[in-house]
Amino acid sequence: MKEESNKFLGEDKISKLLFKFSVPCILSLLISSLYNIVDQIFIGNSSLGYLGNAATTIVFPITVISMAFAWCLGDGTAAYFSLCQGRGDTKNANKAIGNSILVTFIISILLIIIGLTFMDKILYLFGASEASIGIAKDYFTIILCFFPFCMLSNVFTGMIRADGSPLYSMVANLAGAITNIILDPIFIFGFDMGIAGAAWATIIGQVISFLIAYSYIFKSKAFKLKLDCFKFNAKVFSEVVKLGVSTFITQMAIVAVSLVCNLMLVKYGEASKYGPDIPIAALGITMKVFSIVINIVVGIIVGGQPILGYNYGAKKYDRVRETFKTIAKIAITICIIATLIFELCPQVIIGIFGSESDLYNEFAEATFRIFLSLITFTCFIKMSSIFFQAVGNPVKAATISLIRDLVCFVPLVLILPRFIGIKGVLFAAPIADIIGISVTVPTILKFFKNLDKQQLNENKTDAVILDSKPGVIITIGREHGSQGKYIGELVAKQLNIPYYCKEMTALAAKEAGLAEEFVSSLNDNSPSIMYDLYLSTTPAREAIKAQDKVLNKIASNGSCVIVGRASDYVLRKNKQVIRIFIYAPMEYRIKNVMKMYKDNKEQAKKNILKSDKARANYYKTISGNTWGDKENYDLCINSLGGAENTAKIICDYIKNMDSN
Repeated sequence: MKEESNKFLGEDKISKLLFKFSVPCILSLLISSLYNIVDQIFIGNSSLGYLGNAATTIVFPITVISMAFAWCLGDGTAAYFSLCQGRGDTKNANKAIGNSILVTFIISILLIIIGLTFMDKILYLFGASEASIGIAKDYFTIILCFFPFCMLSNVFTGMIRADGSPLYSMVANLAGAITNIILDPIFIFGFDMGIAGAAWATIIGQVISFLIAYSYIFKSKAFKLKLDCFKFNAKVFSEVVKLGVSTFITQMAIVAVSLVCNLMLVKYGEASKYGPDIPIAALGITMKVFSIVINIVVGIIVGGQPILGYNYGAKKYDRVRETFKTIAKIAITICIIATLIFELCPQVIIGIFGSESDLYNEFAEATFRIFLSLITFTCFIKMSSIFFQAVGNPVKAATISLIRDLVCFVPLVLILPRFIGIKGVLFAAPIADIIGISVTVPTILKFFKNLDKQQLNENKTDAVILDSKPGVIITIGREHGSQGKYIGELVAKQLNIPYYCKEMTALAAKEAGLAEEFVSSLNDNSPSIMYDLYLSTTPAREAIKAQDKVLNKIASNGSCVIVGRASDYVLRKNKQVIRIFIYAPMEYRIKNVMKMYKDNKEQAKKNILKSDKARANYYKTISGNTWGDKENYDLCINSLGGAENTAKIICDYIKNMDSN
């Protein structure tokens, strides 16, 4: 998408934009839900009954482990690919894709070996009973042996979306889901293959998705894989993992929740009239039905991410607030309707998955009515988490999500059954929702309250690209407190050429339609945690693209001095660029910061370390290189001798270069 075209995100009607972006997301997520739901419907209506559904519920969290690795690498590669595109780094982008494919394949083989070797122990760990272990083994063996296709398919679709072809990615997933739906009744009933038929229908669908996604590699838009792309590169791969780790944590949280629930259901189910298998089967279908509701809500907010991100960066806070309110109203309405259905007529839904005994129906009804009683809260928490990711705050996003799932729900599942028996597992969900919403709502309210304060504090700088003359473009990177900005000004004055520092930020903000404060914050006040993920968010990417465009415009206009913003890297292809880095001893920098900002010594040192870390993080993410490394610059100079002397040395260096 070109920079100019993004301005419609800040102008068009919110409802129109949400419909455009959210509907494809909802469809994609619902497609992913179909695999397990369709299996459970046909299995439940076969002779396997609830034992078959219990078996698939036991296997489900194990498959999520494989997906955690696949989505981690797929999402991490997509984010890294976007960053590489921003810095024109095609080589490392291709390496990231090749390495992710290679590692995903290796992990899938290792998982197969582990699964086949310790199958019984793994299935018992995840809740299998003597009655369900045989069926679970039959199902899991087939699913397990095709992990490479399933995992690589999900990695490919992530890359395809990053390459600008989300529709192709959706088609690949849809083709697999449709295949599964068609083959399930044929294999389960027509060929009387039972649980194996469900497994083969799922696998064939996943293989078809894999083949469609794999074929995209040969016609990709922005990447081209060669044999050397698959040579493992630890540096590139570590960047991919950092960007995908939040997805991995989220998926493993699902595994932890499923594991603890299954174990408690088996333990306390055996001591109840329901036995161990009925509770697992009932909770399994409950969670699959709930996945439809949560995926609709997630699809709406994920579709709204570019709208939220752009308008947040542009400080169009009224549109951010309106977008959030619109999404919240739709989500809450959907959840209330779903809650009424689950509370008033759960048996209608339960019956879709097969007619069972009175005991099964009794526990299934209780599961729907208790476990899903506060899904409105659940969905609002999830929606808020994704909202914070959209506005560039992945730490807050992860915190909100994990508080509900890991900090509250898992301990409650372990504690409550001791006092009220097996239904304690069911009551853990609404109690966790209450605690989670009590944290989420104040966090959201505080965020929107702070938006108004930020708007009042906004400072705008009038800036234009100044006329210049042909000659060198001097880029200056500097340690905080080394007087780099002042030295840059002195150099510009002595050479009688334009100087850009804060002015460049204002120009980039104007170019992207974003706020100056937001553009400036990219490295001045950047978060120290999950920083790479922060820079891969929509508003940050827009600001970075705008900065790059403005830097190139400034450089094409003639000789000048540019301070910061990784300008040495952005302009690396310009033969007129002279790259300078200014450093100084810590004590000298502390004195300068104390004088300039009226800090005490301890505050000055703390601010220096924070600022330098932020600049190093930004430079590393933008360029892939190390900030301050002498190999990246034409001249590294110690400013201990004073700003004036340092500026003179730089000017003499430039004049000598011109004379040569």
